[in-house]
Amino acid sequence: APLAAAMLGWTPVWASEIEPYPVAVTSARFPDMIHHGDITQINGAEVPPVDVIAGGSPCQDLSVAGKQAGLHGGERSVLFYEMIRIIREMREATHGTSPRFVVWENVPGAFSSNQGRDFLAVVEAFCTIADDTVHVPDPKADKRTGRLVWRTAGAVVGDGWSFAWRVLDAQYWGVPQRRRRIYAVLDLGSERAGEILFERT
Repeated sequence: APLAAAMLGWTPVWASEIEPYPVAVTSARFPDMIHHGDITQINGAEVPPVDVIAGGSPCQDLSVAGKQAGLHGGERSVLFYEMIRIIREMREATHGTSPRFVVWENVPGAFSSNQGRDFLAVVEAFCTIADDTVHVPDPKADKRTGRLVWRTAGAVVGDGWSFAWRVLDAQYWGVPQRRRRIYAVLDLGSERAGEILFERT
């Protein structure tokens, strides 16, 4: 995320990472970026406010390659809610001005984890940042299994805010491998999340 931001002319301000190697690499490449370490110890009201928060919460408990313990049953993917907490704290401290955008990335297994209800929880968590009264309806469920069936792209649009998601594959973006990931954008200031995510320019 810091490299992508820098390539767009943005300034990476701070990061949350506990693994030594990524911290060493980003410290060398982005010496002015603050490293806050453990996400559970970050207070969103106390870190410098930013325009965009980007995060890829741990995917091990959502991936079909794992046990799919889920957002609540797993030990790692539950850290997603720490990201939501930090965003809420920052929004409250800045009277709703920061962050303006949120970008989230994860594995397509998030669509099927916990019978599809984990992705519903993700969508609701982001949408209620914008409007805590919003209710996201369940998508259609498979009649045989009861699993919620998610499309690989979609959007929720509110009054002055929007949330959109899309599955992208790295092989179509200049990387010589298949690597499908869900990317989601929360636009807390307009109804353009879909435009941001679906229009390549």
